[in-house]
Amino acid sequence: MPEMQSETREWQVVIVKHGTRSTTRSDAFMNYSFYGEQDAPFRLDYFFWVLRSGDDVVIVDTGYSGTEGRRRGREVLVDPVDALRALDIDPAAGHPVVITHAHYDHIGNLTAFPRSPIHISQAEVGFWTGSMADKTLFAHFGDASAGEAMASADADGRLRVFREQVDVAPGVRVTAVGGHTPGQAIVEVHTSEGLVILASDAMHFHEELEGDKLFQSMADLPLSFEVLEELRCRSAAHLISGHDAGELDRHRPVGGVLSGLAATIGRWR
Repeated sequence: MPEMQSETREWQVVIVKHGTRSTTRSDAFMNYSFYGEQDAPFRLDYFFWVLRSGDDVVIVDTGYSGTEGRRRGREVLVDPVDALRALDIDPAAGHPVVITHAHYDHIGNLTAFPRSPIHISQAEVGFWTGSMADKTLFAHFGDASAGEAMASADADGRLRVFREQVDVAPGVRVTAVGGHTPGQAIVEVHTSEGLVILASDAMHFHEELEGDKLFQSMADLPLSFEVLEELRCRSAAHLISGHDAGELDRHRPVGGVLSGLAATIGRWR
């Protein structure tokens, strides 16, 4: 991952927890019995991210829809659209949206962003519009209605497909790394606290990185390990996971309506 160009701006990162579910460690980690550890309860949290710099906003992922979450037995802590409004952000204002990968819990609610350009990697679009997308092991993680919303955005000329890397704003770089899905992307953000990497599901949990334990669903196992190693080598001030239940505790809490559901990194304005 090359360094960003010198023309950058500082952003604030807002981490929003919109859902949660209780499961077991053996359900969360692939081939958990191989590690010789006792099974135990485990919690996954579900996040999306908001980047703010002055009046500019970039939204990274859009969570799962209430309908899809309930269908899968996921608890909805706050509707992502309501969370944005609590941050004084109008989803219909046309702010850029980055989709790190096209799983149901990262691509729901797209119809709430009717004017937004939507950035997603070419490899991700190619996979989910190809023959493999219908295979049960992959289709299980999809959201048909969100796929229709993305197709509609494409028809409107709002789909921004990138090959390897794109700067969606000065100081915000999106890079396709693969592994978890063929086009899984990470987002690098410059903040007043230094470089922040939103790993999304390139690193579901910090334990995944620390213990080389892969999440239970990976499209490319060797590449998934390579991506973890690449993340270890990055000199980021903060590395943000996609689902770690302790993620909010690592950062500055937000009060008000989103108390207990959001935290920030860096200054805003």
